[in-house]
Amino acid sequence: MSLFLAAWRASRVLPTPVVRFAAWAVADAAWVAKARPVVRLEENLHRVTGASGRELRRLSRRGMASTARYYAEILEMRRIDGDAIDARVRLEHYERVSEVLAEDRAAVAVLGHSGNWDLVGAYACRNIIPVTAVAERLKPDEVFDEFVALRAGHGLRILGHDGGSTFRQLIRLGRAERTLLCLVADRDLSGSGIEVQMWGHRVKVAPGPAALAAAIGRPILPVHVRYERLRGARRRAARSRWGTVLSFGPPVDPVEFEGESRVEDMTRAWASVLGERIAAHPEDWHMLQRFGWIEEG
Repeated sequence: MSLFLAAWRASRVLPTPVVRFAAWAVADAAWVAKARPVVRLEENLHRVTGASGRELRRLSRRGMASTARYYAEILEMRRIDGDAIDARVRLEHYERVSEVLAEDRAAVAVLGHSGNWDLVGAYACRNIIPVTAVAERLKPDEVFDEFVALRAGHGLRILGHDGGSTFRQLIRLGRAERTLLCLVADRDLSGSGIEVQMWGHRVKVAPGPAALAAAIGRPILPVHVRYERLRGARRRAARSRWGTVLSFGPPVDPVEFEGESRVEDMTRAWASVLGERIAAHPEDWHMLQRFGWIEEG
C-alpha cells in the first residue's frame, strides 16, 4: 500500500488540523533534507526566477509549504461543503471569459501545476459550468480510483490519461456538451511536446489543449490558480487561513490562427500567459518533477 493511500485512509478519522500539520511536517522535513523532489523544485524555480542561494532556498521552502497545503486540502476535501468551497475561491479577470462560459457550448481550459485545481474545479461545477478534466493515472490503481471518487463527489468528471482514446472522447464531449474541458498542460506527458519560450528558456509543453480547441472550434482559456491569505468573515466561512484565486487569461480563439503552424501558434499564445502568471507566483508552482527544459548547446 502506498504512503499516500495510507495517509488518505488516516485522514478520514484524524482532525483536520492534524492532517494539515502532518502534511506541512513531511514537506518541511523533505526541504531540510534536500530530498530529490526539493532539488527538482529548486532547479525549476531557479530557471523561472533566476533566484539562487538563500533566496532560492527561502522560495523553495514556501513552495514546499504550498505543496503541503494542496495535499492537506485534497485529504480534507470530502469534509468540505459547498459553502466553504465558495468562500475559499475568488475569481480574478472573470470578465475576460464570462461570455465564452455563458454559451451553451464547450470550452477548453489549460492549467499548470499551480495551487489547487481540484478546489477551483469543484467551485466551477457549483457556480459556472460543468467540468471535465483529464488526470494522469496514478499507481496503484486504488489511489487513482480514490481521486476519481473524491472529485466526482464534487461534480467533476474525470477521464484517465490514456492517449489517443482519451483525446477522441474529449472531442466527442466538446462537440456534444456544454462543459469546460480542463487539461493540465505545462508538463508534457505525450512525448510529442511543442517547443515554446517561457521565462527566457526553450521548453516543451503539451500539444493537447491547442489540438483539442482546433478540433472542436472552441477557445482555449488560460487558467492560473494560486493561494492567498484569508481574514475576517471569509476566513471563518472558509474554515481555513488560506483561500484560492482562480485567475483567467485572455481567450485564445482558434478562428484567429491559420495555416500548418496553427496548433503550435495557439500553444505559444497560452504558454506565454501561463508563464507570466507562474513567474508572478512561483511559490505556488508545484513542479517537483522533471520539467520540459530544452538544453542549449
